[in-house]
Amino acid sequence: MKKSPTKQKVIDAASSLFFQNGFHGTSVRDIADKAAVNVSLISYYFKSKQGLLEYAVTQYYEAYLDMIETSLAENNTLPPLDKLKHLIGVIIQYKQNNYQLSCFIHRELSLDSVFVREMTVTYLAKENYVISNVFYAIFPEQKKKHLDKQFLLMQLKGMLTTPYLMQYEWKNQVVGEFSHHQFVRNYTRMIDNWLEYAVEQNREKVR
Repeated sequence: MKKSPTKQKVIDAASSLFFQNGFHGTSVRDIADKAAVNVSLISYYFKSKQGLLEYAVTQYYEAYLDMIETSLAENNTLPPLDKLKHLIGVIIQYKQNNYQLSCFIHRELSLDSVFVREMTVTYLAKENYVISNVFYAIFPEQKKKHLDKQFLLMQLKGMLTTPYLMQYEWKNQVVGEFSHHQFVRNYTRMIDNWLEYAVEQNREKVR
């Protein structure tokens, strides 16, 4: 089924309500009212609230992974650290552009459910594979499976998700388009500084 402005309006309304009230705290009627459409239209497009959730998450992750692949292709000739920094910038920018759905999805991923397991074996596995390869490339001096680097990778992945698991720590300070851009700029700079420090520490160890 082709995308339509009305269909996207329903997804945007659902994302906002899932973010505010959670999946179980949001009804199809709530979504219809916020999107200013008939409940029957939601049934026609998505069959059910679960179908709407699955469609929204699939759309989110497919666009996310396409963006990652595009970033890597466009920056393939950059030094490994610069390539990773650019990738982190586009990841945070994407998550912030879609922060309501990002927060909701990351909250759901912290739970054990069929939904989480399905996401893990598909989109999350691919995301982990790509990020891991780009990250390990900045440490060529040691074996890729070195324990220290596994811990560092865990920390990096944590930094990519923490703002969207702890949105109450920052959401009241991010109001308006400019503040969202400022958050992305400041947060990616902080991760970049951490990466530079991690690389320098690794060089010290192998000297």
